[in-house]
Amino acid sequence: MTDDANGRPAEDATLDPAGDSRRPANDLPQDEGSPDDDPLAAMQAELEQARQDVLYARAETQNLRRRMEKDVSDARAYAATAFARDVLSVSDNLNRALDAVPEELRADARLASLLTGIEATQRELDKVFALHGITRIAAVGLPLDPNQHQAMLEIDDEEAEPGTIVRELQPGFMIKDRLLRPAMVGVARKP
Repeated sequence: MTDDANGRPAEDATLDPAGDSRRPANDLPQDEGSPDDDPLAAMQAELEQARQDVLYARAETQNLRRRMEKDVSDARAYAATAFARDVLSVSDNLNRALDAVPEELRADARLASLLTGIEATQRELDKVFALHGITRIAAVGLPLDPNQHQAMLEIDDEEAEPGTIVRELQPGFMIKDRLLRPAMVGVARKP
């Protein structure tokens, strides 16, 4: 091996820039780099993110579908709420008419058919209410429940516990599991 002008052996001319003679000059170390530089890893990460997005979208769609089904079900179940609330006053007036007739007039043959007609109308109205899930709220003898009863007055009562309903001024009604109209009541208090 001949020396060049600087006194180095001729072999050194083919060494890699790092001066390592065990590795050929064209075999430079590869930069490992970050996973972001690897196109396959980047595509796999994008694919995984897309899968997650699809799962979230499916879950959101399913939740939206359930919400819509519940809204439609509620709309069907409670569509007649406003109408039912209005018809309650008809029922109240029929009951008031029946209650206003004194006992001595009930025996009068001229009023008997009229009273029978009013009673039949009230029974039919009660059947229609039951058919549509409208039920009367129990009141007298129960403790006041502000979710179903509206206390209108306090009544001195030595026998009943304070807060117990002793008088119903106007009946309350539920439509399925919702309050249609609270019962207006009188509540006991100690004298």
